[in-house]
Amino acid sequence: MPGQPQAPTELTDLDIEQDLALEFIRVVEEAAIASARTMGQGDAPKADQGAVQAMRRAFERVAIDGTIVIGEGERDKAPMLYIGEQVGSRPPAGVSYPKVDIAVDPLEGTNLCATGASNSIAVLAASEPGGLLHAPDCYMEKIIAGPACRGALDLDAPVEENLRTIAACLERDVPDLTIVVLERPRHAALIQSIREAGARIRLIQDGDLSAGIAAAIRGVGVDAVMGSGGAPEGVITAAALRCLHGEMLARLVVNSPELEERVAAMGIRDPKRIYTARDLAPGKKLVFAACGVTQGALLNGVRFFGEGCRTHSLVMTRASNKVRFVDAIHLTRPPGPRGVRLY
Repeated sequence: MPGQPQAPTELTDLDIEQDLALEFIRVVEEAAIASARTMGQGDAPKADQGAVQAMRRAFERVAIDGTIVIGEGERDKAPMLYIGEQVGSRPPAGVSYPKVDIAVDPLEGTNLCATGASNSIAVLAASEPGGLLHAPDCYMEKIIAGPACRGALDLDAPVEENLRTIAACLERDVPDLTIVVLERPRHAALIQSIREAGARIRLIQDGDLSAGIAAAIRGVGVDAVMGSGGAPEGVITAAALRCLHGEMLARLVVNSPELEERVAAMGIRDPKRIYTARDLAPGKKLVFAACGVTQGALLNGVRFFGEGCRTHSLVMTRASNKVRFVDAIHLTRPPGPRGVRLY
């Protein structure tokens, strides 16, 4: 109708910055709130299911023609947010919504939420079509560091050599560094090498995605992340690092004939290729959004009170080179006589 605002018809930088970025904050907020209600109840599947369902419902109100490229698994293994699923609201007749590839982790750190531990988040990354690597569900070797280390690291170099490089780039000594490593049996040799080099270690049970983001932000207390973690999470981390100008080197861990076939079926010709953040998230138009579920070093967790809850999120885009932190109050009923409580 004349005079009625029309939905954007193509994915421009202006659309990402002014339309989609804030919409994606709402998507991760709703996933975070749903999962936070299960915090500490010891039921990881329930926490994950709540986040997935809430995120899927939230996408139905976003004006996009979205495709899930990294999600909860294949269609026969996941009822929603599966790879290839179409998400977004239904456009009016004659209107085309922007096509967007989306990578989601509705609850990164499922066990962290179930036990009430720190650093569980709801997260997504989005780009123009083809802007995110379709990574198989396997492990990926990773080194993640901040912008000062760009072009200086070597995935095949000895651990102590990379630590010396990181320290030099940050104008520090190796004993001043804090390296995050997932506490897994497969990392025993890595942990020993870091200790022998003299660097400090922060062992985490889950949540290497949030740790990778933290490594690119000064003042959070993380200088680098080392070790192997999920490849899909690696792609989402790479999208954030592209917005933050961080450094990331990664390689898929392809260690079985079955996995070799899956990797080839996804169009990956060289399973031993070393990827950079740009390779994993090559999009020119990238949006990354995350909302804290439990309390963390980077984001506060969801806090509930009588009238609703309070969330803490961040959103960033490659186009603007800005990181926005959003502290939001969600009212589910009118405030009491003394007004809204902010805790």
